[in-house]
Amino acid sequence: MREPADRSRAATAGKITGRTLVALLSTVVLAASGYGWVEVNKVRNGITTTDVFGSHQPLAGSATTTTAVPGLDGPQDILVVGLDSRTDAQGNPLPQAVLDQLHAGSNDGELNTDTMILLHIPADGRSAVAISFPRDSYVQLAGGYGKHKLNSAYAYARNDAYSDLSAQGVKGADLEQQAAVAGRKNLIKTVEDLTGGAVTINRYAEVNLASFYEISQAIGGVTVCLNQPVKEYRSGIDLPAGQQVISGGQALAFVRQRYDLPRGDLDRIVRQQAFLSGMVQKVLSADTLVNPSKLNALIEAIKKSVVISSGWDLLTFMQQLQGIVGGSVRFETIPTGQNVISAEGQSVTVVDPDSVRDFVTGLIGAGGSSKTTTSGTAATTPGNDRITVDMRDGAGAPNLGASVLDELVRDGFRRGESLTIATMPISAVHYGPGASADADKVASALGGKVVTEPDSAVPAGHIRVYLGQDYTGPGAQGFGMAPRYVIPTTAVTTPTSPSITAGGVPCVN
Repeated sequence: MREPADRSRAATAGKITGRTLVALLSTVVLAASGYGWVEVNKVRNGITTTDVFGSHQPLAGSATTTTAVPGLDGPQDILVVGLDSRTDAQGNPLPQAVLDQLHAGSNDGELNTDTMILLHIPADGRSAVAISFPRDSYVQLAGGYGKHKLNSAYAYARNDAYSDLSAQGVKGADLEQQAAVAGRKNLIKTVEDLTGGAVTINRYAEVNLASFYEISQAIGGVTVCLNQPVKEYRSGIDLPAGQQVISGGQALAFVRQRYDLPRGDLDRIVRQQAFLSGMVQKVLSADTLVNPSKLNALIEAIKKSVVISSGWDLLTFMQQLQGIVGGSVRFETIPTGQNVISAEGQSVTVVDPDSVRDFVTGLIGAGGSSKTTTSGTAATTPGNDRITVDMRDGAGAPNLGASVLDELVRDGFRRGESLTIATMPISAVHYGPGASADADKVASALGGKVVTEPDSAVPAGHIRVYLGQDYTGPGAQGFGMAPRYVIPTTAVTTPTSPSITAGGVPCVN
């Protein structure tokens, strides 16, 4: 078995996210205009497909949230993948001049999938949530490959299949295609396993390096906002602070940069989400939908760079999603812990599968408004379901924060971010402007002995719990469970950013 290369993390994360999800969402909304409907018929005859679900079976006992037929016969769970490939969707090598313009770097490690987004669309087709999975998440890979970075799930299976098929005499395009299918299936299974069966993926979309460049240019650029000016040679980014329209090479650099960012890959994910929100807004605008030249350019870029699962009729899919609007597309990231060094000596991101399962379930299940206690009885307090609680665990006891957040979820609150921070002596509940009543609700659920404090950094709709060493409320009684993972005391976890929707222009690092 060939080992997948662990190349520089600066090489890709967001470059493919943008083009993939954009390709999906942009084609989805083209049906809003008669002209777009005619033009998008070209996609049906020209887009590349892959048979990744021919023999794919759901996890035993998993919740079937999707169907295997075209259209929206139920909620849809789409795995959107960015592959750092130096070829187009048909396998043709990209010109060196294009690679140079994109600051693509060397070809080493191109098999790693550095962008992975689970796009969930409920049955009514009028909203969507896109959940990012950080590339360095340290997880159990499907296929018996052990525990490694999530972005290597594709590479391990693809490389094994490539070797086996070569020994059987398979060559050329058939060899490449069959090996790629094996890698895609293993990645799909790994993500399903990581969610604990919360989803059964039945749509797949994959894009390559150059497509993001072309799609961003096709729609005339995307509006983004930077907190500070930035210039970094590895990605090639060179942009001023403030709001601006970017496309082509600078758009790619915006979403691929990792070095010189305060939170590294987490900031890169926020960049991806901010760019995608702007992309969705641009595609939904009349400027794109009624512009024949932009529609043609967009469709050609999609055909050249996007691979989707076989049997996915995009025209039917688009027609059923005409009600989607920018503000109803949300972007989230799975909860993660600190960066630590793995047994193989790699820098990896700690991930708790139980927390991922609960987080994903809370986002896609019945609006997250109804939870069940351990005894099976409902314990939802009216109004709690509109409040998202973020946990900052500074109690110093392994998993206490997770236990307390579980109790709040059982009270009907929505599960937000759960992070470990430096130990703090006193617990507090922080709230943003106009949210003091919501903070009181959370404080009451915590036993009524936790102080509330205003905090302008807390986003609307969220309440942030800072758990200290003094905490003795719900979730702490009898707390003696074994830690799910051990984090060195020298590790530092930085807070993540609030949720992004496709309804504004958020300023980011």
